[in-house]
Amino acid sequence: MSTDSEQTGTHPAEPHHDSLSARLNWLRAGVLGANDGIISTAGLVVGVAGATTDRTAILAAGVAGLVAGSLSMAGGEYVSVSTQRDTERAALRTEARELREMPEAEERELAGIYQAKGLSPELAAQVARELTEADALAAHADAELQIDPDNLTSPWQAAWASLIAFAVGALLPLTAIALPPVEWRVWTCVAAVIIGLVLTGTISARLGDARVGRAVLRNVLVGTLAMTVTYFVGVLFGVTVG
Repeated sequence: MSTDSEQTGTHPAEPHHDSLSARLNWLRAGVLGANDGIISTAGLVVGVAGATTDRTAILAAGVAGLVAGSLSMAGGEYVSVSTQRDTERAALRTEARELREMPEAEERELAGIYQAKGLSPELAAQVARELTEADALAAHADAELQIDPDNLTSPWQAAWASLIAFAVGALLPLTAIALPPVEWRVWTCVAAVIIGLVLTGTISARLGDARVGRAVLRNVLVGTLAMTVTYFVGVLFGVTVG
């Protein structure tokens, strides 16, 4: 007796492409959110540390940056994904209307898509007919729009993921600059940030199948530049005020 996995041609532990792709996209977004949290918060607290040695002021600025950055990331992601979701829903409504008004033309269009992918005209027509009989909207959404009608992206999930990822990344420089003595604060923060950026650069490169060395170097250079610029801005501000 054949199992479901044998009938579908997949291994029991093998993730489907769509679900694997979705998980990778979420993971990549999380890594990038953490990376933003590290760099922006590091630049902020190092800049304040350049202007003052007051631990309370540095912590207040860092916490404010963490909260503001997390909410900003979450809000931006919510708006962006909501817009994407609205666009996908509008496209699905249009497709559903076309299937009601001109089903034969839509089936021929679907057959043409599969024929363009390399199927013979006869096989493409058969595939289009069988997919249309099973679920016409799902077939057209997949072939034409690359949308899964039953798995649209959730703006709330995207918002929470961005908020948490940014906050986790921001905690690294905030903790690193708050705990050490005054003379070691900036250098400890720089070291911790570089380690964090190496990690996020490596993960993002692996997920994107890119060169790890180049991604890490780019990540570290951007973070180091941000901290250097903000530190000297803070020093200049501190000297001017003093």
